[in-house]
Amino acid sequence: MTGLSETETARLTALHDYEILDSAPEPEFDEVVNLVAQLLDTPVALISLVDGDRQWFKARVGMDSPQTPLGQSICAHAIQADSLFEIPDTLDDARTAGNPLCCGELSDMRFYAGAVLKSASGHRLGTLCVLDTQPRRLTELQRRTLQVMADQVMRQLDLRRALRNEEILRDEIDHRVKNSLQTVSSLVRLYRARAREAETKEMLDAVARRVTAVAELHSALYQSELRSEIPADTYLGRVVALLRSQAPEAVTLAEDLAPVRIAPDVASALAVVISEFAANSFKHAFAGVQAGRLTIRLGEGPQGLELFCEDNGRGAGVAEVAEAEEGAGIGKRLMHAAAEQVGGKLTLAAADTGYRLHLVVPPPALREGVAA
Repeated sequence: MTGLSETETARLTALHDYEILDSAPEPEFDEVVNLVAQLLDTPVALISLVDGDRQWFKARVGMDSPQTPLGQSICAHAIQADSLFEIPDTLDDARTAGNPLCCGELSDMRFYAGAVLKSASGHRLGTLCVLDTQPRRLTELQRRTLQVMADQVMRQLDLRRALRNEEILRDEIDHRVKNSLQTVSSLVRLYRARAREAETKEMLDAVARRVTAVAELHSALYQSELRSEIPADTYLGRVVALLRSQAPEAVTLAEDLAPVRIAPDVASALAVVISEFAANSFKHAFAGVQAGRLTIRLGEGPQGLELFCEDNGRGAGVAEVAEAEEGAGIGKRLMHAAAEQVGGKLTLAAADTGYRLHLVVPPPALREGVAA
């Protein structure tokens, strides 16, 4: 940009910030030039962006080349105008009489009209323009149509840039959140390694499971098209996969998760319940057991979302351990707290062999007054 005026440098900077130059064709812009060509009855319609040494066409009808040198650009004159720019006869205008586009060297365009594409910051990026092989004048309705369609093009350009910037921001936020969660997880592991009391270790293990669940929830939300909902089978399946890697060698985990979409608060509560149930089963239900199985099922029932967690371990023996060991009690309290947060009803039952959890989460309409 050496030698350019400060104003032109700022204009080109604004144009390049849209990252539109040399991009692939897009239907939203192609439809505009096709419609304008039909409404104004012209053989050529262009969305022309004026770069430093060329004019490049984001969309075009009736023009073979995707760009022309700046010296052949009528749009370079048009962007200097304060209102719609019109040349009734290009051969009678000093600015275009010698232009190869108009005098027969490349084509014989005898008419030009262009509406400026102006950014919110006031920079003139290019035009929506039409050309014809015959001298003419637009009617007032045609002039208005060209200006309105130019405004629509500018809105599309702004929307395109806003979506790109949002994606960049989301990526940055995602990166920072992941780093923060990894830092917290590392600190928890450090404190856990230094802890001496069994109760402290149990509490830090519970914190670690919660951080892991939050990290997976964040990842699921980031990847979901609908930010207000996530696929339960995908998210909880990842939580179960992490638990499977922590299971005792002789214990297997099986899941049957319905592909339902759930709110983030429900997803978080289910993850806590599943994680704590599995942690208690691993430590207490299968102590001294040669082999075991833990099953997790999620589906929709008549009263709402239903979660079942079952193991075939020591059963009633776990309840006795829970009374004797504080760690098991912590997990149980966390499960009940998570259920209450989403208005769920949690029941735990033990038999001679096996321990069973059943959680019903009612639909949102039946959860009024429940704390988020």
